[in-house]
Amino acid sequence: MPTITIFKQDLEGLLAGPGEARQPMTLEQIEDSLMLVKGELKGQNPDTGELRIELQDSNRPDLWCCEGIARQIRVKRQGSLPKYDFLAPKSQSLKRLNVTPGLEKVRPFVAACTATGYRVTKDGLAQLIQTQEKLAEMFGRKRRTVSIGLYRLAAIEFPVTYDLVKPDEAAFTPLGMDTAMTLGEMLLVHPKGLEFGGILSGQDRLPFLRDAKGQALSFPPIINSREVGEVRVGDDALFVEVTGTDLSMVVLTLNIFAANLADRGAVIEPIEVRYPYKTDLGETVMTPQDLGRSRTLPVQTIERALGQALGVHEVAKALVAYGYEVTTAAEQVTVTLPLYRQDLMHAMDVVEDVAISRGYADFLPVMPSQFTVGGLSRIEEFSDRARALMVGMGFQEIISNILGSPQDLRDGMRLEGTEWGQLVEVDNVMSLNFSALRQWMLPSLLRVEAASNRAFYPHRIFEAGEVARPDPAQALGSRTVMVLGGMIAHADAHFSEIHSCLDTLFYYVGQAYSLEPVQHPSFLAGRAGSILSEGKRVGVIGELHPEVLERWQISVPAVAFEIDLTQLAERP
Repeated sequence: MPTITIFKQDLEGLLAGPGEARQPMTLEQIEDSLMLVKGELKGQNPDTGELRIELQDSNRPDLWCCEGIARQIRVKRQGSLPKYDFLAPKSQSLKRLNVTPGLEKVRPFVAACTATGYRVTKDGLAQLIQTQEKLAEMFGRKRRTVSIGLYRLAAIEFPVTYDLVKPDEAAFTPLGMDTAMTLGEMLLVHPKGLEFGGILSGQDRLPFLRDAKGQALSFPPIINSREVGEVRVGDDALFVEVTGTDLSMVVLTLNIFAANLADRGAVIEPIEVRYPYKTDLGETVMTPQDLGRSRTLPVQTIERALGQALGVHEVAKALVAYGYEVTTAAEQVTVTLPLYRQDLMHAMDVVEDVAISRGYADFLPVMPSQFTVGGLSRIEEFSDRARALMVGMGFQEIISNILGSPQDLRDGMRLEGTEWGQLVEVDNVMSLNFSALRQWMLPSLLRVEAASNRAFYPHRIFEAGEVARPDPAQALGSRTVMVLGGMIAHADAHFSEIHSCLDTLFYYVGQAYSLEPVQHPSFLAGRAGSILSEGKRVGVIGELHPEVLERWQISVPAVAFEIDLTQLAERP
C-alpha cells in the first residue's frame, strides 16, 4: 500500500477555504480525519511538522498526495464538491499539442494542461514531485503505462509537438546532467535511461516532446530537459503533460494534477490534443476531461449490504458529502464520480463510500441470530493428517508461494509443449517472476532444494498446499486443487526409497493404490509411475531427470512424489 509524506502546515492550509485563515489541527483530529481516506498515521516529526501516512486503498491514486487527502476531508466538511471550472468549454483560442504519426505503435497517448497563478512553494514543490513519482511508479507501473512531465510554462511556445525521432537526431541537457546528450546516449548513460530504457526496447525511433521553436522539453518516459523541465520554488506558470499506453489512465492522471493545482489556487487551461489516428475519445481530445460515467443503483442494494435502513435521502446526502454527483428517482440513486476518480467498478464500491462518509460508528452492531460453531473442512482435516504422517517419516515441511514464473514451473521441469506444462497465467503482471500459478508442487520443492546445497544430506522435504490447473469446464477456466508433494535428495536417493514413503502414507490414510508406468518429461524413463487409486490417476512418483536437476543446479540425485489430496479426501 502507498505510504506518503506530507507536512502538517501544508495540510492545514489546503483545508482552509478561499480567504480563510489556516486552523491548526491536533494529531488526534488528523487521525480521525484520515478515516475518510482509509489512511493511518505511521509517524510524525514535531520539529518539522512532517507526517508519514499509509493509505489502505490502492484504487484511489488521487489520495496519494496532500492535496487529495485535504480535498476529501474538505468535501466532507463542506457537504459537497466544489465545481472545477476548467472543464467548462472555453470561447477563446486554445493551446494545442500535435501528435505525430507512428506513435500509436510506440507510446500512443498524451494529455496536457497549463496552470497559472499559483506560485510554487517549498511544500507545494515537494508534493508535486512526490505525486509525480508515486503515480508513475505505482499507478503507471514504473512509467510503462503512465509517466508525467512538469515544465516552466514561460519558456514554452505553442503548439507543442509529440514527435518520433531517431536516437541520434535529438539532443538536450537532461535533468541531473551538465552536458547535452542524444536520446541514445541517455539510454546508455543517464541513471533514468538505465532504469526505464527497457520500456522502449526494440524501438528504432523514440518519443520526443518539443515546442514550436524546436526547443526540447523531454524524452518521455525517461527524462525532462534541464532548461525547461526543472520546476523551481517561485515559479508561477506550469505546463503539465502525461504520456502513456492507456488513454483513460493518462487522462485520469492529468485530471488529478489539474485538480491538485486548482486546489492550490492555480487557473487551469485545457489543451487540445490532435491525433493523426483514432482514439476512444476521438481524434481531437480536450484535456483535462471528465471521464465520469453514471451508474444507477437501487437504494435497497445499499441498505441490504450495510444492514441498516437509510432511505434515498440519507444515501444521497452521504454520497454528495463524499464528492459524488447524485440524482434520485423513486428508490434509486444515480451516481457519478468526480473527475479525479475512476474506481467505480461494482455496486459495493458505492456501498463502501456511503459507509465511510457516514462513519462506521454510525452503524449499530447486530448480534448473530443463529448459533454456529466453526470447524475445519474435510480437505483441511485430511491434509493435516497427511502432514502429520510426513513429519513422522522424517520429512521437513516447507511453505512456499503459489505464484511463480513460467520458466520455473514449465521450462525448469522439461514440460515445454506438453500437457503437464499448461499453466494458469496472471494478466497484467508487475513481475514475470510471479506471473503464473503453480500447476504442481515439485517446482516449489526444487526451489527450496536448490537453495539448500550447503545443508547436511539427506534432505527430506514436503509441502501440502494449493495448485491451479486449467479446466475449461469451470466458470473461470481453472480449478484449485490441494496436493501433497514430497522429495528426498542425497547421493544415493533411489525410487524404492520414495516408494516406501508413499506406501506408508497410503497405508495410514486407509486407502489402496497401485502404480502404472508413465513417460513423464520431468522423470527418468522407466523410473516413473502414475499413482492410481480406485482406477483414477491421483498422482505421480519417480526419479527426477538429470536435466531437470541441472536446470535447477542441484548436484545430487532426487526422488519425489505428488498426490492429489482433494480426490482422496472426497471419498467416504
